Amino acid sequence: MRQRLLDATVDCLVTYGYAGTTTHRVAEVAGVTRGAQIHHFRAKEDLVVAAIEYLAQQRAESVARDLADVRESPDPAATVLDFLWEAHQGPLFVATIELWIAGRTDPVLAAQIQRVEPVVSGAMIAAIGQVLSDRAARRDMRHVLYTAMDALRGILIADFVDDDPDRARRRWDRASARFRRDLHVALAEPEPLAEPEPLAEPAPLVERVELHPEVRPESEPDPLPA
Repeated sequence: MRQRLLDATVDCLVTYGYAGTTTHRVAEVAGVTRGAQIHHFRAKEDLVVAAIEYLAQQRAESVARDLADVRESPDPAATVLDFLWEAHQGPLFVATIELWIAGRTDPVLAAQIQRVEPVVSGAMIAAIGQVLSDRAARRDMRHVLYTAMDALRGILIADFVDDDPDRARRRWDRASARFRRDLHVALAEPEPLAEPEPLAEPAPLVERVELHPEVRPESEPDPLPA
């Protein structure tokens, strides 16, 4: 019963958006009575909080399944970027975006998203690490991957209101060409050594006082005429 309600919540988020995802509609889509729905989730807030965790789990499991097809690749950088594209397709991503946008004005929702989203992103980076070996743990590699995910999500959000169904893919192809070069550089270069901490500058003997450019001390003589 709980599973049916959570699946129905995802369906409603995709079809009707967050505002249209009411408890009555979720019960109707799930094919259960309102009493049965209230037994598991008394209010929309309870239902949505559970849906956030459910979506996070589903996305993490989807990443693990999809990665099984790309473990052996002659071009790991290109494979990883294609994997990111595929991981952000489908109803799970659309439902997640609906919750993210709603969280902008809902502190309770935002707090739940902030709690689970790092877990999902971390699982995705860990899964990518199986393709890139231990290099995925490097800071420069993680920066490229997280920036690529941010760019991809922005492209896909803009695609929600675009009448060209292929524009998002073209934009991602252009962006991923740059990320692919960055990944190749990160894969080829050795781990950079940590830079030493800079030495602290000695404290000045006399505190410097900034003077307004138009104000001179009284002891300063007037400039000589030219």
